[in-house]
Amino acid sequence: MSSDPRILVVAHDDAVVGPLCQGLDALGWRTVTARSLAAALTVLMDWPLEAIILDARIADTEAGVEALRLAVAPRRLPVMAIGSEATTWVGNQADLIMSAPPHPAQAALRLEALVRSAIAEEEVALRETTFTARGEPLKPVDIDDTPLRVLAAGKADRHFLALSNALEAHGCEVVAAPTPYTAFDYLHERAFDAAVLWGAEDHAPALSIASGMKRNTRLYHIPAVLYLRGSAEINLAELYNRGFADVAAADTPEDETADRIVALARAHRRHVAIRKSLESARGSGLTDPNTGLFTPELFASHLARVAEGARLRRRPLSVAVLRVTETEAVREARQGGWLDRALPQVGTMVSRLIRTEDTAARLAPDVFALALPATRGPAGRIAADRIAAVIGCTAFEAGPDKTPFVVEFECGVAEVQPGESPAAVLERASHDINAAR
Repeated sequence: MSSDPRILVVAHDDAVVGPLCQGLDALGWRTVTARSLAAALTVLMDWPLEAIILDARIADTEAGVEALRLAVAPRRLPVMAIGSEATTWVGNQADLIMSAPPHPAQAALRLEALVRSAIAEEEVALRETTFTARGEPLKPVDIDDTPLRVLAAGKADRHFLALSNALEAHGCEVVAAPTPYTAFDYLHERAFDAAVLWGAEDHAPALSIASGMKRNTRLYHIPAVLYLRGSAEINLAELYNRGFADVAAADTPEDETADRIVALARAHRRHVAIRKSLESARGSGLTDPNTGLFTPELFASHLARVAEGARLRRRPLSVAVLRVTETEAVREARQGGWLDRALPQVGTMVSRLIRTEDTAARLAPDVFALALPATRGPAGRIAADRIAAVIGCTAFEAGPDKTPFVVEFECGVAEVQPGESPAAVLERASHDINAAR
């Protein structure tokens, strides 16, 4: 675990955020506290911090937050404001407002989402530059302006109905699904921006839906929110580890829970729009025609730009290489041409499973590479292994009267070191595959 702090906390005292900071420190999100906005500016010069937690009682918030953000440009710095005072703010002083300090596990997950969104915005600008430089500008990011669509899954309850009403008051289109079966029917038939799962007396149905979403490449990134009946019924940290984007206790005001769901849904919709903008490059001739992934040449050009961006923003950068494992089943599928038929689908699955800010390339018919911004080497390996595991759950046709085969990957990961060229780190990631055999 790195000894450097990740989160800047700006607070006059520990009355509001003290216990939250202790919990975040225990989870690996180490914090450093500044007692004034002026002190916060000094701290930002010392460490490449990822986000700010702001006690809403701080005075001169609007000008102060803007100064903090300008101090770290071109790195984007998300802000989480905590306190009832922040609920009356207008403008963009904060990216997320919570009336009371959240559970540390919840705060960690929301901070992760805020940081990844900031990194995604940085990556969009880099990709626009890459494609423009090669004569194929990307289409503008066109965000769907229709009402947000939220799936509400679970048996009706007065709290759940109140939350649905609060979401509708935000202009959301809420679709009710009383059982996991109807929930999955809706998820496969329609596009949703978020899913709210009602815990009720038994959490099993909600956990089943969330697990099913995480095993599906199309549903993987839809934020799932668990709405509990009480605040102490279940280990919250365990729930976040299961993939929930947020967890709300029943005693949380419905309006605040609705605000959090709407924020997640809007972020998801923007990410979908960004992905569509990037996918528009498929017909440009710069990407692999079968998968839409970057070609080796385009990847090399963009990786150099990403590496320079990481240096300017003082962020880490890792590269992963995934090579199809030559199992007996794969060898047989290769001989019959069935592997060649499956690989475009595999590449498409890779493109769906990566985060918005990640870049995937097809280096060879059965070799894929990932550029993972703001990611340390160990986290990069987890991401690569996760993608390999999800794809490994899919069976591909092997021909008439033959058992379908699965595709497994050997993964290699390397983190860019100071002064290291993109070509060198890509080579190290490839060698890491062989070293692990």
